Amino acid sequence: METDDRKLVRRCQQGDLEAFKELVERYQRRVYRLAYGMLNNGDDAMDVVQETFIRVHRYVDSFKGTSSFQTWVYRIATNLCIDCIRRSGRRPTVEYEDTLKHGDDDDVGDGMLTTPAARPDKALDQQELNAAIRDAVATLSDKHREVILLREVEGLSYEEIANTLKINKGTVMSRLHHARLLLQKKLQRYMR
Repeated sequence: METDDRKLVRRCQQGDLEAFKELVERYQRRVYRLAYGMLNNGDDAMDVVQETFIRVHRYVDSFKGTSSFQTWVYRIATNLCIDCIRRSGRRPTVEYEDTLKHGDDDDVGDGMLTTPAARPDKALDQQELNAAIRDAVATLSDKHREVILLREVEGLSYEEIANTLKINKGTVMSRLHHARLLLQKKLQRYMR
């Protein structure tokens, strides 16, 4: 897919709007999941998605390809989320709705919090667990929440996360370790 992205980016840099449209279609759900995971607000997440792709279009000529296109897009979206949190002066709140699943996209992370269980009692347990996970993730600091979302929801490698966040790989591993410990502690009653 990375070579497909590079071809599409080259076409975008030459002014091909169809190539840009294809990149938007390819990444908008992923960017939404990332933004929603960081902001826990559907409207703010949609604003971040829109602004991310406005910036991609505006600055596509400056993309040099030293990192993957995905890393570049996630960096833009992550920065916009951080700006949104700073501007609002608030910690994200949790909305109890199933907004993480958008369409029948088969991207990594789809269904992480939305997979229905076969039996009603199991479905209720799953809903309770999903709410607890969303609550626990929302309580993480920004730096811990962004690494956990990029790794566990978006499926990025340590190296890709390091490139996206412009930190070293060791820092990524450390933040993930601490984020997982915090989540384990908060979700202890659900562990068997």
